[in-house]
Amino acid sequence: MIYVTALVCFVASILVTPLVKKLAFKIGATDKPNKRKVHQKIMPRLGGLAIYISFLIGFFILQPESPYKYPILIGSIIIIITGILDDMYEISAKWKLFGQLAAAGILIFNGVDVEIVNLPFIGQIDLGFMTIPLTLLWIVGVTNAINLIDGLDGLAAGVSAIALITISGMAIIKGDVFVMMLGIIVIASTLGFLIYNFHPAKIFMGDTGALFLGYMIAVLSLLGFKNVTFISFIVPIIILGVPISDTFFAIIRRIINKQPLSAPDKSHLHHCLLRIGYSHRKTVLLIYGMSALFGLVAIVFSQVTVWVSFFILLLLMVFIELIVEKIGLVGKEYRPILNMVREIKYATARNK
Repeated sequence: MIYVTALVCFVASILVTPLVKKLAFKIGATDKPNKRKVHQKIMPRLGGLAIYISFLIGFFILQPESPYKYPILIGSIIIIITGILDDMYEISAKWKLFGQLAAAGILIFNGVDVEIVNLPFIGQIDLGFMTIPLTLLWIVGVTNAINLIDGLDGLAAGVSAIALITISGMAIIKGDVFVMMLGIIVIASTLGFLIYNFHPAKIFMGDTGALFLGYMIAVLSLLGFKNVTFISFIVPIIILGVPISDTFFAIIRRIINKQPLSAPDKSHLHHCLLRIGYSHRKTVLLIYGMSALFGLVAIVFSQVTVWVSFFILLLLMVFIELIVEKIGLVGKEYRPILNMVREIKYATARNK
């Protein structure tokens, strides 16, 4: 039944997206080119509405059973309304944040949160009063991370689909039917839309799509790893390694440059790859590859011992740091490891 429903969602997304495209032009939900953006002509956004409609079709066909079923649905409605308003009127950051906090608040009020963490060598830690702020931070942070990476044709849709494939795969391994069902219908809906969104895109997902996909990834990862141990606490972070890293280094970059955290710039991961010579399509495919690698590492990470997991984390952090320095994600002058390697090579060559 789930796979038939996934096919229905995929086909529905293919059929609904052209209708949403016409609607976007009619109501003025369009994206005009500017110096920060890659596209050169007016493009319809609001494509996320097609993903959402297809998701709803799958949701009501499957009727997945869970106490979190309706809170997730109500939260998604708030997120979609927030996205539609932004795609039409470009509402301020504070109103977008308000919509995200409201959606997250609905979930937390209905028990979607993390209360206990088990850490190696330390044991169980009750988060207590930190439960609500940490859960809010996760939902809002992931939602915005997907939104920030939405800068090239097909990028956010593809990265989201890869993250959802990993989350759904791990849900299958754990026997979590609810997370698996929701994950699969969101994947199918996103892939149907991606046919129109991959380079050269015919429609953008807009904030409607980026916020919805970010919200669903945040929620499903939270539910999928709700019995939190050290491993399950880290796994969703690894799965979302690409958007989270991009967001983290964007914050570092703005602090270094003494800019407001909400200030837009053209130095995100995809911008840096374009700047060093990769084509639009190759940049997107390369980031897909990075996302798939993080997903694979997350699956391996969840199956190994604590000591091996620490070793994997170390390798992963070094890998991320080298990529950051190589492409100039923080800045052209930020190259501590590469400079250290160069100095060691220089010293070695001088001593010969």
